[in-house]
Amino acid sequence: MKNYSGKRITVIGAVRSGLGAAKLAKKIGAVPFVSDISERKNLKNMIAEFDKNNIEYETGKHSGKVFECDFMVTSPGVPSDADVLIKAKQKGIEVISEIEFASEVCKGKIIAITGTNGKTTTTSLCAHLINTAGLKCYSAGNIGTAFSEIALDVQQNEYVALEVSSFQLDFIKNFKPEFGILLNITPDHLNRYNNNFDNYISSKARLFENQNEEDYLIFNQDDAVVESIVKNSWANKLKFSTKTKVDYGSYSMDGNIYFANENNESELVCKVSDLNLKGEHNLSNALSVVSVAKLLKIENDVIKTALSSFKGVEHRLELVKTLNGIKFINDSKATNINSVWYALQSFDEPVLLILGGQDKGNDYNEIKDLVIKKVKKIYAIGSSAEKIYNFFEDLVPVEIIESLEKCVKTARDDAQRGDVVLLSPACASFDMFKNYEDRGRKFKNAVMSLS
Repeated sequence: MKNYSGKRITVIGAVRSGLGAAKLAKKIGAVPFVSDISERKNLKNMIAEFDKNNIEYETGKHSGKVFECDFMVTSPGVPSDADVLIKAKQKGIEVISEIEFASEVCKGKIIAITGTNGKTTTTSLCAHLINTAGLKCYSAGNIGTAFSEIALDVQQNEYVALEVSSFQLDFIKNFKPEFGILLNITPDHLNRYNNNFDNYISSKARLFENQNEEDYLIFNQDDAVVESIVKNSWANKLKFSTKTKVDYGSYSMDGNIYFANENNESELVCKVSDLNLKGEHNLSNALSVVSVAKLLKIENDVIKTALSSFKGVEHRLELVKTLNGIKFINDSKATNINSVWYALQSFDEPVLLILGGQDKGNDYNEIKDLVIKKVKKIYAIGSSAEKIYNFFEDLVPVEIIESLEKCVKTARDDAQRGDVVLLSPACASFDMFKNYEDRGRKFKNAVMSLS
């Protein structure tokens, strides 16, 4: 571990990752200073933690003090083109991401998981499977617990399943996971990448830029974009596929899950039906984790037990309640079009869809056919409501509604026994909510209040 004693570290952004980075800096003998442009009243919980840990901070601005540091740690919520980061670079100050900082002090092995969709489910399933096998695995990163919060806890013979977003990868330098999982890449967050898909792809590819022949890259052979970029990786490459046999990695065929070793010798691991989560996208996620398990020499019966006992994650196709034969599903984590496509594919029942929020450049043509086939009505909310209304009004009934709570009540009144009321917004939540978790919790509260 590097010697950080006395190092002055400026942390940009006070929420979650920033708080974790500041506390970690304090623990390793550095001198953190946290700066956030949000007003003090919006950061009460974080400020209480800073005061408790004797960490200096400022709110409502980025003063000149932020540049009085040895290096800067930025939170993923801070845009890469933020003035404070640009000025830091101009002054020759190194800027790194929170996951980079945490990885430098973590003794355990990192299993880094990225992709446009499925990261949280895959990260949770990976930790669940490894822990089921009697090993120790933490889950952290974009999943909710900042990596820096647990980095010092992870011991040399332990693992951390780390969900990493493109924003977190943007500012890595030496970040080098022993295992990398690349699930899929479809257009998302293009507002952060100058509406350039290639920029977003390049950001995802940073997952493996520091890996070498000692490391493993597990990637989705069914995704053409993914397959095109992994050619540049020096790591040992394992594939996974729900469509065809692979020469090294995991695949499904004829209702079974198989693993092919480095000699292209396949073995039966378990049945697809052993996986508790349904849908081809979840099968794909599970296959990536099976490859990790086999590399860790985990027995097939343990893999089967873990896959069958995993219950999924909150805010991802989460059944909240069945009322009078109507299912209410919380898929608040669906913040892009591709996620909604997967969600709609998961249901044979008629769907009443709650759609909208802060648009990130969505092209609704991608779900047009599925909406026509499966959706009875759309309830449009948030700042993108008018865009959604204009696109879908001639295809299915659409109603603009001012609040999520009213959406739930209106959908309940419109729904019939056997229908599904689905919150799968395809948009970010920040126009109306703190984050997608806040949106999901408010949806669940509204559903639970129904009589």
